[in-house]
Formats: sequence, structure tokens, C-alpha cells
Amino acid sequence: MVFKQLVLASSSEYRQFLLRKLHLEFISASPELDETPLLDESPSQTALRLSEAKASKLIEKFPNSLIIGSDQVAVLNGFRLSKPGNRKNTIEQLLAASDQCMTFYTGVAVADSLTGEVISDIDECRVYFKKLTETTVNCYVDLEKPYDCAGGFKSEGMGIVLLNKIESDDPNALIGLPLIKLIGLLERFGVKVI
Repeated sequence: MVFKQLVLASSSEYRQFLLRKLHLEFISASPELDETPLLDESPSQTALRLSEAKASKLIEKFPNSLIIGSDQVAVLNGFRLSKPGNRKNTIEQLLAASDQCMTFYTGVAVADSLTGEVISDIDECRVYFKKLTETTVNCYVDLEKPYDCAGGFKSEGMGIVLLNKIESDDPNALIGLPLIKLIGLLERFGVKVI
């Protein structure tokens, strides 16, 4: 089955970068939806629901397309983390993560706008931080300014120096798009990457 286009339901430069690694032609469009978690919804349920909602939101706008949605929820000691947004909040998130494990739930969904079918999957990644000092955190934040990253660090950049280890089936998921799972979903719609 041939689709006119592949659509990434995201304006995230990180997700666009990751999807480009697969050498597939695609366009990006923001789905513009409320990402507030539902009452009594687990972080993994939120990530999966929002991934599906993002893909589904663009079905009418892009007929005869496969639409990819993805969402990520970061959790530290039972609390959901948001993108810190500024230097102060980033430093606070990283100091709270010192010698702790932060978990990232990254959902991915593919919607067929022709049939309305939506399939999805989720990746769970555990990030173990070193014991961090204020000096190290301040230096890192000033160097990389990861204000738009959940958890306040970029594992694909200098943020890696803050970590002891990462446990994941797919290192791309931590950056924002689980490519291994996405490839499997696309194959179910007849799209072969190679």
C-alpha cells in the first residue's frame, strides 16, 4: 500500500531529527492539543493516550496519510516532570535527580487517515544519575541550556556526563521518539524502511 505522505504530528526539532535518521520523506505539523493528564492516569497511560491523540488529531487534515504521534512523560520519585523552561527550574530538576533514577515513558502511535486505524506502543527508559554537585549542575546547565527537555538534560549531548547508566530497549526513545517501535508499527501498515 502506498501513501501520499508520512506526517509527523509534532513541531519538536528532536523528533524531526530522529525521524530523519530513517531516511523517510515526511512533513511535520503540530496537532495542538491539551496535554493535561487525566485523573488517576498513570504516566505510561498518559504517554500512550497523548501519542494516539496527536496522531488522530491530524487525520482529517491529512487524508491518505500515515500520521505519527509521540509523547513522553518523565517521572522522578513518583512525580511527573515537565520541561523546566528556564535555568532555575532546570537546576532544581537536576539536583533533585542526583543519585536517583528517573523514568521516561515514551509513547508512539501511527494513524492511517484512510481507515482511521490507530496502533501504538510504549518504551520505558530508566536513567540513573550520578551524585551531582551544584557546581557540576550549574556548569552543565550553562553549557547546554536544556530548558526544553523533560528532566533538564540531553543524553545525546553533554548531559551524558551526569549519568551512571541508561536502561532502555531503544536509546532514541529517551530523546523523544522510539524508532525501533516506530519501525515495527510502520511495517504493520506495509511501510518498509529498507
